[in-house]
Amino acid sequence: MSSTGTGWAQLRQQARSLETQTETLFHTFSQFASVPNIPAKPSEDERTTESKLQDLLEKRETLIAQLSRLLDSEATLTASALKQNNLSRHKEILQEHRRELTRLKSQIQDARNRANLLSNVRSDIDAYHSSNPEAAEADYMLGERSRIDNSHNMADSVLSQAYAVNDQFGIQRETLLSINRRITGAAAQVPGLNSLIGRISAKKRRDGIIMGSFIAFCFLAFLYFS
Repeated sequence: MSSTGTGWAQLRQQARSLETQTETLFHTFSQFASVPNIPAKPSEDERTTESKLQDLLEKRETLIAQLSRLLDSEATLTASALKQNNLSRHKEILQEHRRELTRLKSQIQDARNRANLLSNVRSDIDAYHSSNPEAAEADYMLGERSRIDNSHNMADSVLSQAYAVNDQFGIQRETLLSINRRITGAAAQVPGLNSLIGRISAKKRRDGIIMGSFIAFCFLAFLYFS
């Protein structure tokens, strides 16, 4: 392999390594926008991460310039075409990462602005309450009234559901009574059916008495022999 080919391979390996490092730092940098209490000013870690990203982008731009110079000195047309595609891809990724850094910085700044706005609003409200104790007490009473109203609404909702369930039970009870009346009426119209139903019921009662007596005997025997 020629010295030009060796230099190209080494520079491309460095470029790919820096691209991977950039993507890893992007993941770290994006998390600064989602911290629970984002500070009013960038933290030391945030500034350090952003500085590392800027350094990586500058190093990659330098590597791409070196690759471009090596490509200009390449004599083989076929090899030059392949390397030109590789070089173009490195340039595209670099531009994508520059845009991503800009987007993340804007996202973090937006989150910081929102947090600062909320903090300022809270501070203004606290200052107003401190200078107007009566207004603070009135706000407290309004808050309590709102909580009481919410409790009443919840209780009304529960009662409404209970009444609805009770109505359903009443409807089901009437349905069962209607079915029972129909069965009784049908049984009265069929000769011997009432007698048959009576005998079945009597047999069930007799079997229940026998089974209950047997269970009681077993229980007493168990108590006696234990």
